[in-house]
Amino acid sequence: MLHNPRMPAPSPDAELMALIDRIGRRDEAALRQLYERTSPKLFGLAMRVVRQREWAEDVLQESFLTIWRVASDYRGSLSPPMAWLGLIVRSRALDLLRRRSADRAQLTQEFDDVMADTLESDAANPMDAADASEQAWALHQCLSQLEGRQREVLSLAYLRELSHGELAEQLKLPLGTVKTWIRRGLEKLRTCMHRFA
Repeated sequence: MLHNPRMPAPSPDAELMALIDRIGRRDEAALRQLYERTSPKLFGLAMRVVRQREWAEDVLQESFLTIWRVASDYRGSLSPPMAWLGLIVRSRALDLLRRRSADRAQLTQEFDDVMADTLESDAANPMDAADASEQAWALHQCLSQLEGRQREVLSLAYLRELSHGELAEQLKLPLGTVKTWIRRGLEKLRTCMHRFA
């Protein structure tokens, strides 16, 4: 395709920038168009980061809510539109991983150690048994410092892998309360476990 150097054809970037500009002025149709044009790529990016379809869908939804809120701050001179959109998706994906995967992985490992200690108390490797026993004791100490409901919410979230929404529904609690309890509980657990590390 030949371009006239004085009059460049509208590039995909220019079209996306125009849509973001319209979104900044609260144009819902522009948000839908931006979603239609970019969601397959952005979903792919989310999948590469979070590796679970349901989580990637959550990330995409959160990303477009963020785009709706911050579109007026976008400056095309500072960043190409897909790079800016990708940064938002990556940021939301990492937020989700921090909230769910990283904490769950840490807790799951700790609970696995408890189970290993419980099930393999006559382990062939004395070092493994000692490590697991030490971690089990530390985890038990740390969990006992949490309030009963907080301990229950954490256990359901990470042992049964229930989402925040599922927990709120099951425990008949507001979603915000569940999220706060999990966040605070994890902070307390993490701080406590670091003291034993």
